[in-house]
Amino acid sequence: MAERFNTTKLRPLAEGGETASDILAHVYRALQAKGYDPITQLTGFVLTGDPTYITSFDGARSMICRLERDEILEELVRFYVEVRLNG
Repeated sequence: MAERFNTTKLRPLAEGGETASDILAHVYRALQAKGYDPITQLTGFVLTGDPTYITSFDGARSMICRLERDEILEELVRFYVEVRLNG
C-alpha cells in the first residue's frame, strides 16, 4: 500500500543527440516560419498532446513527438528558473 505514495522520478533526455531545448527551438522557428504563434501552438500541444498543434513543416511535428510532454514541461521549468535566478 505504501508503494503507491512513492515519488516518481523522471529521467532527463540522454546526453548526445538533440536535446529537448534543441527540439523546442527548432519547432518554435518552424511555427514562426509558417505564420503561427509558437507560444499558443506549443501550449496547445503540451496541454492536449495533439500533434496537429504543431506544423509538419521542416520535420517539426515528428521532432516534437520524440519528446514526452513531461520532458517538455521539465525543459520549460528549467529554463524559466535559470533565467529568473541568474538573470
